Amino acid sequence: MTKSQGKTVIQHTKTKGNSVAVRQVLLTGAAFAGLLAAAPAWAESAADNAPALVDALAADAAGEIVVTARHRDEDAQDVPIALSVVSSETLANTGNFTLGQVQQLVPSLQVFSFNPRNTNVNIRGLGSNVALTNDGLENGVGFYVDNVYYGRPGQSQFDLVDLAQIEVLRGPQGTLFGKNTTAGAINITTKAPTFDPEFFGEATLGTYGYHQVKGSVSAPIIADKVAFRLSVADTHRDGFLTNIYDGSKAQDYDNFSVRGQLLVTPSEDLSIKIIGDYSHQKQHFALNIPVAYFSSYDSGVAVPNNFLQRAARAGYTPLPADPFARRGDSDGHYQAFMKGYGVSGQIDWDLGPVALTSITAYRWWDWDPANDGDSTSLPVITKAQQANRQRQFSQEIRLASTGKNTIDWVVGAYYFWQIVRGYGASAYGSAAANWNFPPPGVAGATDPVIAEAALNGFEARSTSTPRTKSYALFGQANWNISDRLSLTGGLRYTYEKKDGEYDQYWYAGDDLSGLTDAQAAAARALRTRFNPVTNYSVNLTDNSVSGLATLSWKITDDVMLYGSYSRGNKSGGLNLTTLPPGATAEVKPEKVDNFEIGLKSQFLDRSLTINAAGFWTEVSDYQTAITVIPASGPVIQYISNIPKVRSRGVEADLSYAPAKWITFSAAGSYVEATYRGYANAPNKQENNPVVTPGDPTSGPTQDLTGVQLGGVPKFTYTLGLDLSRPLTEWEGRRVEIYGHADFSHRSGFNTSSTDSRYADVPGYGLLNARIGLRVDDGLWDISLWARNLTDKDYFQALSPGAFGLVTGTIGDPRTIGVTVRTKL
Repeated sequence: MTKSQGKTVIQHTKTKGNSVAVRQVLLTGAAFAGLLAAAPAWAESAADNAPALVDALAADAAGEIVVTARHRDEDAQDVPIALSVVSSETLANTGNFTLGQVQQLVPSLQVFSFNPRNTNVNIRGLGSNVALTNDGLENGVGFYVDNVYYGRPGQSQFDLVDLAQIEVLRGPQGTLFGKNTTAGAINITTKAPTFDPEFFGEATLGTYGYHQVKGSVSAPIIADKVAFRLSVADTHRDGFLTNIYDGSKAQDYDNFSVRGQLLVTPSEDLSIKIIGDYSHQKQHFALNIPVAYFSSYDSGVAVPNNFLQRAARAGYTPLPADPFARRGDSDGHYQAFMKGYGVSGQIDWDLGPVALTSITAYRWWDWDPANDGDSTSLPVITKAQQANRQRQFSQEIRLASTGKNTIDWVVGAYYFWQIVRGYGASAYGSAAANWNFPPPGVAGATDPVIAEAALNGFEARSTSTPRTKSYALFGQANWNISDRLSLTGGLRYTYEKKDGEYDQYWYAGDDLSGLTDAQAAAARALRTRFNPVTNYSVNLTDNSVSGLATLSWKITDDVMLYGSYSRGNKSGGLNLTTLPPGATAEVKPEKVDNFEIGLKSQFLDRSLTINAAGFWTEVSDYQTAITVIPASGPVIQYISNIPKVRSRGVEADLSYAPAKWITFSAAGSYVEATYRGYANAPNKQENNPVVTPGDPTSGPTQDLTGVQLGGVPKFTYTLGLDLSRPLTEWEGRRVEIYGHADFSHRSGFNTSSTDSRYADVPGYGLLNARIGLRVDDGLWDISLWARNLTDKDYFQALSPGAFGLVTGTIGDPRTIGVTVRTKL
């Protein structure tokens, strides 16, 4: 088995600024190549170049890339699945250590993180919505670490520590990876304990107070019988947003992670691995940044009680709409704190013709947020938060054939249990009444005495407890019809039961006994409008069958064509929140049909790899986010079903290593993911919600049929370049100069569930680079790096409100730093 090579993909929209960035990376690469060409002539005998950003579908010039996409070790080029692999070497070259950063390297992968809990992961435009996370609903992209499924998207947002590789499997993977992988799966493998002692250490310093320390040590405890591995990472970065209310910094990052592994091998045929991990993360997030204000609908009708009117009434001067001044204004406490920890055990027993694998795991995830919900320094909304305490247990048993047979097969059973305890709080301050209700004589006016009594000091709390039990049986077989032709078929049956309760109650508020009966009734009605007292329970059961059929044909040893059909099922969900009239607590399951054709090929003695795939995916009963933004009261988000969504497109990847010292990679995708039947979608924020004769844009709903799904750029691409050449010798070691550059681009996309033009994120491209010196045995390695080298200003997401305020999540500015590594 040889070390795998990483991959890249980038996303693109043509803009003048991005053209400059592309030229910069090409010129930088050309200049660096010239420098390397001037190295000593004996450099031609150098060892293989550091791995480049290439699609791990592709094998590098040194050999195969081994993946476990089908629960067995295989060369990625022999697996008829569209997949990408990012190796540990690529993570080191790029400096990536979070899933959000890895998306710059993988085509069709999109990660939005308003905060860790509200993380949306899409592959080919499918998987989750650009919306707040619903605790009673799963994501359609499965996230696995060392064969353990992580039930909540927030669990994927810790640092990625001491990894061997990341496999991103595109398209439904339900047969082997489970019910909630209708869009794909992210399969992460960490580095295992070794019986040869080894140590790795890394320290980094950068701008914005960035510092990171990582280390791992592995050694035997009992020779050839027991070994351990301990991995630690600590990362900190100061915030790059300023809260003008108190001068504090926001959107910082502080993460600590530790993982310990114990490997026991009583015999050559039996191994037992026990893993324990703990991570905690602290961010002061999110500080809302004003991007735009609007006081009238597109029809010209004034927005009633709009943001600017409210501000004037309160004597408040809003910040200018200058988002890249990176300033916000908040008087409330905000934070995004979380902890994740767990333990797992894996047994692998080689029984000769078959192998038995058992994986048992229990995990915890604690989420503790705080938010200022009004985006001002006024005490309007003093709390707007949803804490979580998630617990899960899983057990998987697999039996698989070993070696190469006419029929290779795997069968197994899986059990998963989860509970997510939610604790919500909404509280209102002394400015809430005046902010929400105009004075007497103005449309929408409310008696100030009643409004003040209703809202000042009012707090509502809620609890929610979605529970899941899931059982599955699965099997997959690969019939090697000949040396060139193979047929793969698989089925998975899943039985699932979900139930939960939702309870919202009034926790605090002024005593209304001093009011008249009529005033008190009116005050209670206002509280009900904002946070109604609600209590209900709901349950559902679901039986589903997933499957696939794939035919692959090796035209030559290095060229393979394949075609596949797969059926996936995403389980139903529970809406455990305040629901508007007409909404239901039950969410029907999704059904996914995916058709795909692909090419995997290598040429020029495997120095050139070209892979491509075309796909057509149809989703029935698509689970979509519905956002209700009333003129007064909190935003209501829930999940509902629409008849159909379609995702179709093409992906292509190329890697070329013309010499040992240079590797070039390029990858791109085109994804058209559209609603196919959505005639009653909630209306855009810029459209008048009241029906106006003669104005087709007015009214509570709109038709989004044919519109691209939120959070899905149509075009994405990546370019990558890796170079290295020996310079001299030092104490018997070869000293090398090396460099890396990658440019990722994605076209414009919309980040609202209503397709509001105020949520149109312009396309952008990001250039990262690294240059360094190292010795060939890894004793020392020092490099200078830059992320977002051109200091590109860009949005990650835009969020329009109902009454004229548009806020944004701002991408990271340029960061420059120095990294020192050692390996013993």
